[in-house]
Amino acid sequence: MDNATSLASQSLTDAVRALLDSAPRQWLPYALGLLVGYPLLTGSLRYQRVRNMYKKYPYATREDMANMTDDHAFEIQKAVAQLEFPFMFIKSLQFALFRTYGIPTISHVLTKTSQFSSPETSLKRYTDTSALVQEMVGNNPTSARAYTSFARTRFLHAGYRASGKILDDDMLYTLALFALEPIRFINRYEWRQLSDLERCAIGTFWKSAGDALGIGYEKLPSGATGFKDGIQWLEEITAWSEEYEEKCMVPDAKNRETADQTTAVLLYMLPEVLHPVGLQFVSFMMDERLRKAMLYDAPSSIAVVVFSSLLTIRKLFLRYLSLPRPYFLRSISHTDKPDENNRFFLTQWEAAPYYVKPTFWNRWGPTALLTRILGRPVPGDEGDKYYPQGYSIKDVGPKYFEGKGRKAIDESMEEFKGYRTGKCPFH
Repeated sequence: MDNATSLASQSLTDAVRALLDSAPRQWLPYALGLLVGYPLLTGSLRYQRVRNMYKKYPYATREDMANMTDDHAFEIQKAVAQLEFPFMFIKSLQFALFRTYGIPTISHVLTKTSQFSSPETSLKRYTDTSALVQEMVGNNPTSARAYTSFARTRFLHAGYRASGKILDDDMLYTLALFALEPIRFINRYEWRQLSDLERCAIGTFWKSAGDALGIGYEKLPSGATGFKDGIQWLEEITAWSEEYEEKCMVPDAKNRETADQTTAVLLYMLPEVLHPVGLQFVSFMMDERLRKAMLYDAPSSIAVVVFSSLLTIRKLFLRYLSLPRPYFLRSISHTDKPDENNRFFLTQWEAAPYYVKPTFWNRWGPTALLTRILGRPVPGDEGDKYYPQGYSIKDVGPKYFEGKGRKAIDESMEEFKGYRTGKCPFH
């Protein structure tokens, strides 16, 4: 019996050995096929969405793009923001806002209004600005939500513009950055360049947004005669903003003050021990002109190598190994529908949890647990401080503006019905 068991055991061992010895020869073709085939498959699928855009929208040539509608521009940009490049798109908008603080006429206004006098006010202003911009970008141009977000933003700036505290050139420059920074960030750091169709859509959308915000284009060469399409608008506002920066982006202590408060927001979810690394990264993302204007030191050579390598690895991983994001996993930063009190909520937070609904998931999910470990508040903490009841678009902004501007907002929304109809903004 023992001999039989021994023989059976030896036979099994021999069989396993033979299988293992032959495995490399048997599975090598499959492994090589997977190694070569998967990146090819990923690459093909990665570009499928942009190919479908050209099939879906009637803008195959530059001449066609002159007729791009506001509705189509919104849809194309929304795909860029929510499906193709969600992380870099939102980061670029944050950096666009950050870059404006390199202009002393802007940073001085912000410090005088006390919006950057403390972490509480800077965190709230950051969230309010994000909420309004995301309402503009995330909702159809003719929707009540888009109308309201543009009207509310217009009201918040109206008094400062009328008094001359906010310059028309600074408004145009800020608008330029919201259009240009996503293109720059995506082309520099993402897995592919934006197509002409996508660039035209971004230009068309933000040109139309400028119209809604009452921003004039007289300083641009075609401002008086009219722009051919979104790409021409981008080209002209790029050249103008470059000249404006050369003249107006200069070192100033107030630039540094506003930059420090914003940097604190950007580093909010990092442990304090990693804040020096975060500061190095913020400096790395700046160009030399902006860095000098904000009185920041250049990043170390080691930091440049590390951050450049990480961004390159990310780009290659997304391009060759990561499948495209499906629609049901699209990146959405706010709720699609209002609650029973006609209020909306942000669905994620990167700083203080303003306007986030204190659901069980938001209070005890992975992000909330990390937030608790860092000693930060989660949605629902500290009573009504972080507006757990959500937001009404008509009230977004500094606390002293809550409940104000209803008449002006209603008038603007009525005005939008006359010309902001989703059609081509160049005709």
